[in-house]
Amino acid sequence: MQSENRFRNLSPLDHRYYLANQALFDRLADILSEEASVAQCVQVEAVLLRHLVSHVLREDARKEEYLEKIRDLPRRVSAGEVYREEETTRHNVRAIVNVIQRHLPQEIQHLVHLGATSVDILDTAAAIRYREATQQVVVPLLLDLQELLIKLAEDEAETVSIGRTHGQYAVPITLGFAMAEYVSRLGDSIARIAEAAGDLRGKLAGAVGAYNATSVLHPDPEELERQVLADLGLAPGEHATQIVSPEPLLRLLLEMNTAFGVVANLADDLRHLQRSEIGEFSEYFAQGQVGSSTMPHKRNPWNAEHVKSLWKAFSPRAMTWFMDQISEHQRDLSNSASGRFVVEYVAGFVAALERMRSIIERLRVDRGGIERNLREGARRVIAEPLYILLAAGGVADAHEQVRRLTLAADEGQGELLELVRADEAVWSTVSATYRRLTGGDPEEFFADPSRYTGRAAARTRRICANHRERVAQLRKDSPS
Repeated sequence: MQSENRFRNLSPLDHRYYLANQALFDRLADILSEEASVAQCVQVEAVLLRHLVSHVLREDARKEEYLEKIRDLPRRVSAGEVYREEETTRHNVRAIVNVIQRHLPQEIQHLVHLGATSVDILDTAAAIRYREATQQVVVPLLLDLQELLIKLAEDEAETVSIGRTHGQYAVPITLGFAMAEYVSRLGDSIARIAEAAGDLRGKLAGAVGAYNATSVLHPDPEELERQVLADLGLAPGEHATQIVSPEPLLRLLLEMNTAFGVVANLADDLRHLQRSEIGEFSEYFAQGQVGSSTMPHKRNPWNAEHVKSLWKAFSPRAMTWFMDQISEHQRDLSNSASGRFVVEYVAGFVAALERMRSIIERLRVDRGGIERNLREGARRVIAEPLYILLAAGGVADAHEQVRRLTLAADEGQGELLELVRADEAVWSTVSATYRRLTGGDPEEFFADPSRYTGRAAARTRRICANHRERVAQLRKDSPS
């Protein structure tokens, strides 16, 4: 038998990304591989068969023997055997049915798949597959990342840094507040992903979804469907054609893609904050790690860049999911190929999450760089409180007056605060208004930009406390 050479695989997921995420990808393979897919289809067929035997052969003396044989099916039916059978049938589900029949007593072989259509089995198995992958791998990894982000935000809740909009200095915030943005955004997505995974649906409604076949077999075919699906931890949708309504899976995937975008946004921020001229963070750099093949001094933010690159590769697949919403009349096969690649998306998303988890876990905060940028930005960030206080003091064109003073400062006529103090009318109004509204000393306030951070630290702590509770609740509620 020829041994597998992983480096002859075509997909980077099967060599480069597998080797970087072996434990995670092995866990995904237990749920999302083709071997797992066949096992899940066998599981659905077995549960249906168990109910049919219990109903149709309820008076048979060998019923318990048959049920025991059925329970053992997922262990005995292999993907290899099914694929060999498919070479003859040219039909995946019929191949599964034929193989299952070979592993059962002749007396119940005729009941295998009875009343079901192929997509009853395939879509129900898919719901099991993506529910379990989400609950057992995706959500726990997201929660691990979220806890690291919460800790970082809490640790740096009081670390004053310069805020930026459009890549330009804005006004001071805290580093923790910047991280709390991602705690909040990601936390909302995690909760929605968990909810959407629990809302995936199955079906046992037959060729067009109207229970035609099972109506002949059972007095209440809808109850039969509910019982079979309940044994699989699923519920039926309100309406099905030959396929399960695509929207529950679509919502799950779209929320994953939303979380992927949040993580990519964080990666992009971290990448820029590692720029030589900014230098507020740096990624962990291992002993012996090389940043450039020609420049020995390089310490590139390659992990953050890698997360963004994975997002670029996988996020656009959402367009295919929307296209797979459309199925002609009661069903066509236009999603038969495209639907198989959802597995790759989940693997790519997991690889990005694990990479981001590793970044945050070992991220280095460069406090010297933060303080340097804050000092540099402080020369201009006082423009906003100057304008606010001047306007609050009754000056109608306060914004224009401060704008002109900033232009004079830019032209080298002096520091902004010096120019403001030189204008007695402006400084008098600003000082008096500050004392009246805050009771504080304007000289102390304008001398230290770290005093102008609003509610950044308090909101950071509140957001972190809220999401710590949400993480704890999600872990408690997790079926895994």
